[in-house]
Amino acid sequence: MSRRVVRQSKFRHVFGQAGKAEQTYEDIRVSKVTWDSSFCAVNPKFLAIIVEAGGGGAFIVLPLAKTGRVDKNHPTVNGHTAPVLDIDWCPHNDSVIASASEDTTIMVWQIPDYTPVRNITEPIVTLEGHSKRVGILSWHPTARNVLLSAGGDNVIIIWNVGTGEMLLSLDDMHPDVIHSVCWNSNGSLLSTTCKDKTLRVIDPRKGQVVAVSQTVLLSRTL
Repeated sequence: MSRRVVRQSKFRHVFGQAGKAEQTYEDIRVSKVTWDSSFCAVNPKFLAIIVEAGGGGAFIVLPLAKTGRVDKNHPTVNGHTAPVLDIDWCPHNDSVIASASEDTTIMVWQIPDYTPVRNITEPIVTLEGHSKRVGILSWHPTARNVLLSAGGDNVIIIWNVGTGEMLLSLDDMHPDVIHSVCWNSNGSLLSTTCKDKTLRVIDPRKGQVVAVSQTVLLSRTL
Protein backbone atom coordinates (compact mmCIF):
# COMPACT_ATOMS: atom_id res chain seq x y z
CA MET A 1 0.00 0.00 0.00
CA SER A 2 1.50 3.29 -1.12
CA ARG A 3 1.43 6.21 1.19
CA ARG A 4 0.97 9.62 -0.38
CA VAL A 5 3.22 12.33 0.98
CA VAL A 6 1.85 15.85 0.76
CA ARG A 7 4.40 18.63 1.11
CA GLN A 8 3.30 21.14 3.69
CA SER A 9 3.43 24.78 2.62
CA LYS A 10 5.16 27.17 4.98
CA PHE A 11 2.53 29.72 3.99
CA ARG A 12 -0.47 27.61 5.06
CA HIS A 13 -1.12 29.83 8.09
CA VAL A 14 -0.43 33.12 6.33
CA PHE A 15 -3.50 35.19 5.52
CA GLY A 16 -3.84 38.48 3.69
CA GLN A 17 -5.39 41.50 5.28
CA ALA A 18 -7.22 44.18 3.37
CA GLY A 19 -5.87 47.67 3.73
CA LYS A 20 -7.84 50.09 5.85
CA ALA A 21 -9.86 52.72 4.02
CA GLU A 22 -7.85 55.54 5.59
CA GLN A 23 -4.66 54.00 4.18
CA THR A 24 -5.83 53.91 0.56
CA TYR A 25 -6.27 56.31 -2.36
CA GLU A 26 -9.69 56.51 -4.02
CA ASP A 27 -11.23 57.92 -7.21
CA ILE A 28 -8.06 57.96 -9.30
CA ARG A 29 -8.69 57.78 -13.05
CA VAL A 30 -5.81 55.51 -13.97
CA SER A 31 -4.76 55.66 -17.62
CA LYS A 32 -6.31 53.07 -19.94
CA VAL A 33 -3.55 53.28 -22.54
CA THR A 34 -2.51 49.80 -23.66
CA TRP A 35 1.15 49.51 -22.71
CA ASP A 36 3.21 47.11 -20.61
CA SER A 37 3.71 49.46 -17.67
CA SER A 38 2.75 49.66 -14.01
CA PHE A 39 1.40 53.21 -14.59
CA CYS A 40 2.72 54.27 -11.18
CA ALA A 41 5.96 55.00 -9.35
CA VAL A 42 6.72 55.62 -5.68
CA ASN A 43 9.58 57.00 -3.60
CA PRO A 44 9.92 57.89 0.11
CA LYS A 45 7.89 61.10 -0.36
CA PHE A 46 5.43 60.72 -3.24
CA LEU A 47 3.22 58.39 -5.23
CA ALA A 48 2.88 59.22 -8.94
CA ILE A 49 0.15 57.71 -11.11
CA ILE A 50 -0.47 58.09 -14.85
CA VAL A 51 -4.05 59.24 -15.35
CA GLU A 52 -6.56 59.85 -18.09
CA ALA A 53 -6.13 63.26 -19.69
CA GLY A 54 -7.96 64.90 -22.54
CA GLY A 55 -5.83 66.25 -25.37
CA GLY A 56 -2.49 65.04 -24.04
CA GLY A 57 -0.80 63.03 -21.33
CA ALA A 58 -0.66 63.60 -17.60
CA PHE A 59 0.09 62.09 -14.23
CA ILE A 60 -0.71 63.09 -10.68
CA VAL A 61 1.61 63.22 -7.70
CA LEU A 62 0.25 62.48 -4.23
CA PRO A 63 2.08 62.79 -0.88
CA LEU A 64 2.42 59.43 0.84
CA ALA A 65 1.25 60.99 4.08
CA LYS A 66 -2.05 62.17 2.61
CA THR A 67 -4.36 59.32 1.68
CA GLY A 68 -8.10 59.06 1.03
CA ARG A 69 -10.34 60.32 -1.75
CA VAL A 70 -8.53 62.24 -4.48
CA ASP A 71 -10.32 65.35 -5.72
CA LYS A 72 -11.25 65.09 -9.41
CA ASN A 73 -9.71 68.53 -9.90
CA HIS A 74 -6.43 67.60 -8.23
CA PRO A 75 -3.57 69.32 -10.11
CA THR A 76 -1.73 67.18 -12.64
CA VAL A 77 1.72 67.19 -14.16
CA ASN A 78 0.75 67.91 -17.72
CA GLY A 79 3.09 68.77 -20.58
CA HIS A 80 3.04 65.98 -23.13
CA THR A 81 0.88 66.22 -26.25
CA ALA A 82 0.09 62.47 -26.21
CA PRO A 83 -0.48 59.85 -23.47
CA VAL A 84 2.24 59.27 -20.88
CA LEU A 85 3.53 55.69 -21.03
CA ASP A 86 6.08 55.50 -18.21
CA ILE A 87 7.29 57.48 -15.19
CA ASP A 88 10.32 57.00 -12.95
CA TRP A 89 11.52 58.86 -9.83
CA CYS A 90 15.14 59.92 -9.67
CA PRO A 91 16.99 57.80 -7.05
CA HIS A 92 19.19 60.76 -6.08
CA ASN A 93 16.49 63.42 -5.63
CA ASP A 94 13.03 62.56 -4.27
CA SER A 95 11.52 65.66 -5.92
CA VAL A 96 12.58 64.85 -9.49
CA ILE A 97 10.62 62.55 -11.80
CA ALA A 98 10.88 61.72 -15.51
CA SER A 99 8.00 60.91 -17.85
CA ALA A 100 7.94 59.28 -21.29
CA SER A 101 5.21 59.66 -23.86
CA GLU A 102 3.72 58.60 -27.16
CA ASP A 103 4.72 62.04 -28.44
CA THR A 104 8.35 60.68 -28.63
CA THR A 105 9.65 62.99 -25.88
CA ILE A 106 10.92 62.57 -22.34
CA MET A 107 10.29 65.31 -19.79
CA VAL A 108 11.94 65.78 -16.41
CA TRP A 109 9.96 67.54 -13.67
CA GLN A 110 10.64 69.19 -10.31
CA ILE A 111 7.84 68.40 -7.85
CA PRO A 112 7.31 70.90 -4.99
CA ASP A 113 6.99 69.67 -1.41
CA TYR A 114 3.65 71.46 -1.10
CA THR A 115 0.50 70.55 -3.06
CA PRO A 116 0.28 72.95 -6.04
CA VAL A 117 -3.01 74.70 -6.77
CA ARG A 118 -2.49 74.61 -10.56
CA ASN A 119 -1.29 72.03 -13.03
CA ILE A 120 2.47 71.75 -13.41
CA THR A 121 3.14 72.36 -17.11
CA GLU A 122 6.78 73.47 -17.32
CA PRO A 123 9.37 70.65 -17.19
CA ILE A 124 12.97 71.20 -16.13
CA VAL A 125 14.13 69.79 -19.44
CA THR A 126 12.63 68.10 -22.51
CA LEU A 127 14.67 65.36 -24.16
CA GLU A 128 14.14 64.69 -27.88
CA GLY A 129 15.86 61.97 -29.86
CA HIS A 130 13.47 59.07 -30.38
CA SER A 131 11.57 58.73 -33.65
CA LYS A 132 8.67 56.75 -32.14
CA ARG A 133 6.87 56.57 -28.82
CA VAL A 134 8.94 56.19 -25.67
CA GLY A 135 7.73 53.50 -23.27
CA ILE A 136 10.64 52.76 -20.91
CA LEU A 137 12.57 54.97 -18.50
CA SER A 138 15.26 54.02 -15.99
CA TRP A 139 17.57 56.29 -13.99
CA HIS A 140 21.18 55.22 -13.54
CA PRO A 141 21.53 53.75 -10.03
CA THR A 142 24.79 55.50 -9.11
CA ALA A 143 25.54 58.35 -11.54
CA ARG A 144 23.59 61.57 -11.04
CA ASN A 145 21.59 63.08 -13.91
CA VAL A 146 21.94 59.99 -16.12
CA LEU A 147 18.69 58.65 -17.55
CA LEU A 148 18.00 55.76 -19.93
CA SER A 149 15.07 55.67 -22.34
CA ALA A 150 13.85 53.06 -24.81
CA GLY A 151 11.22 53.47 -27.47
CA GLY A 152 9.21 51.91 -30.23
CA ASP A 153 12.09 52.69 -32.60
CA ASN A 154 14.05 49.81 -30.94
CA VAL A 155 16.68 52.30 -29.75
CA ILE A 156 18.11 52.82 -26.27
CA ILE A 157 19.32 56.35 -25.48
CA ILE A 158 21.31 57.40 -22.42
CA TRP A 159 20.93 61.08 -21.53
CA ASN A 160 22.69 63.69 -19.44
CA VAL A 161 19.65 65.32 -17.88
CA GLY A 162 21.69 68.17 -16.46
CA THR A 163 22.68 69.41 -19.92
CA GLY A 164 19.88 67.83 -21.98
CA GLU A 165 22.37 66.13 -24.28
CA MET A 166 22.41 62.58 -25.60
CA LEU A 167 25.38 60.69 -24.16
CA LEU A 168 24.93 57.43 -26.03
CA SER A 169 22.58 55.85 -28.55
CA LEU A 170 22.40 52.05 -28.87
CA ASP A 171 20.81 51.68 -32.31
CA ASP A 172 21.55 48.27 -33.80
CA MET A 173 21.20 45.84 -30.92
CA HIS A 174 17.49 45.03 -31.02
CA PRO A 175 15.67 43.87 -34.17
CA ASP A 176 12.25 44.33 -32.58
CA VAL A 177 10.39 46.16 -29.79
CA ILE A 178 12.22 46.37 -26.46
CA HIS A 179 10.01 45.11 -23.63
CA SER A 180 12.07 45.99 -20.56
CA VAL A 181 15.42 47.36 -19.42
CA CYS A 182 17.23 46.99 -16.10
CA TRP A 183 20.57 48.31 -14.79
CA ASN A 184 22.79 46.19 -12.59
CA SER A 185 23.53 47.49 -9.07
CA ASN A 186 26.41 49.81 -10.02
CA GLY A 187 25.23 50.77 -13.50
CA SER A 188 28.12 49.17 -15.38
CA LEU A 189 25.82 46.82 -17.31
CA LEU A 190 22.21 46.76 -18.40
CA SER A 191 19.96 43.92 -19.47
CA THR A 192 17.08 44.02 -21.92
CA THR A 193 14.30 41.77 -23.12
CA CYS A 194 12.97 42.08 -26.64
CA LYS A 195 10.03 40.87 -28.69
CA ASP A 196 12.43 38.42 -30.37
CA LYS A 197 12.42 36.49 -27.03
CA THR A 198 16.07 37.24 -26.40
CA LEU A 199 17.63 38.58 -23.20
CA ARG A 200 20.73 40.68 -23.81
CA VAL A 201 23.33 41.95 -21.37
CA ILE A 202 24.91 45.15 -22.69
CA ASP A 203 28.03 47.04 -21.70
CA PRO A 204 26.97 50.62 -22.53
CA ARG A 205 30.51 52.01 -22.30
CA LYS A 206 31.74 49.60 -24.96
CA GLY A 207 28.45 49.69 -26.87
CA GLN A 208 28.49 45.90 -27.06
CA VAL A 209 26.24 42.97 -26.22
CA VAL A 210 28.34 40.88 -23.81
CA ALA A 211 25.87 38.02 -23.21
CA VAL A 212 22.77 36.64 -24.90
CA SER A 213 20.15 34.20 -23.66
CA GLN A 214 17.11 32.88 -25.53
CA THR A 215 14.47 33.59 -22.89
CA VAL A 216 11.47 35.75 -22.22
CA LEU A 217 12.21 36.41 -18.55
CA LEU A 218 14.10 39.36 -17.08
CA SER A 219 15.57 39.32 -13.59
CA ARG A 220 15.40 42.58 -11.65
CA THR A 221 19.12 42.31 -10.88
CA LEU A 222 22.15 40.91 -12.66
